[in-house]
Amino acid sequence: MHNNRKIPRIFGIVFISTFLSYGIGKGLIDSIITVPDFLANIYANQVQIIVGVILMALVHTFTNIALPILMLPILKPKTQYLAYGYLSAAIAATLILVVGTLFSLLLLPLSEAYAKAGFIMTSNFETMGDLLKKAGFYSYHIGMVLWSIGGLLFVSALYKSKLIPPAMSAWGIIGYITLVLGSVLEIYEHRVIVEIISVIPGGLFEITLSILFIVKGFNSSKLEVMPLKADPFIEVK
Repeated sequence: MHNNRKIPRIFGIVFISTFLSYGIGKGLIDSIITVPDFLANIYANQVQIIVGVILMALVHTFTNIALPILMLPILKPKTQYLAYGYLSAAIAATLILVVGTLFSLLLLPLSEAYAKAGFIMTSNFETMGDLLKKAGFYSYHIGMVLWSIGGLLFVSALYKSKLIPPAMSAWGIIGYITLVLGSVLEIYEHRVIVEIISVIPGGLFEITLSILFIVKGFNSSKLEVMPLKADPFIEVK
């Protein structure tokens, strides 16, 4: 019972940390690579790129995978397949997002070579830079599709376990479906308005859910907490 009160609060704090780490890191990097002469801008702001990569590839990875692990002993007793589906989707999405972040990191040596080359073969460097940016863009949206699928499984598990109000579950489902559709459309053709609209419902849901868990927790009487074992796939008899 004590764990049932403690876990949602920890989850809420970690969820907000996950949201902020990736958002701030992406903002730091995008502010540098979205200007016209982005390779020169990257070379002049390498520390900012490195800080952004640390937030996205290290901090976010740790917190993002911690989320389903924290909820596993809560969700597993009654929603085993949904709980493991959420964990699997979170791991897959996180790995793809890390790959996308590494593409941004590769812009550092490219920008250094670009700065040393002067006017020699600058178009080739710019082409390679554009390809790395595009690869990071595709990785991000593929990762968001997988994360949204995991989010749908997570919200379904919360609904089935009656841990949050039904209206909250419906909000989460709408938010993650919107994010899936928006990311798929972005892969076909980038549109700023589509990207903004697609993240608003899901983003607000995640923040609201985190605050709800921190302040109120959930109805712990609905579930029995099962301790994690060395092999979580082995049922405890």
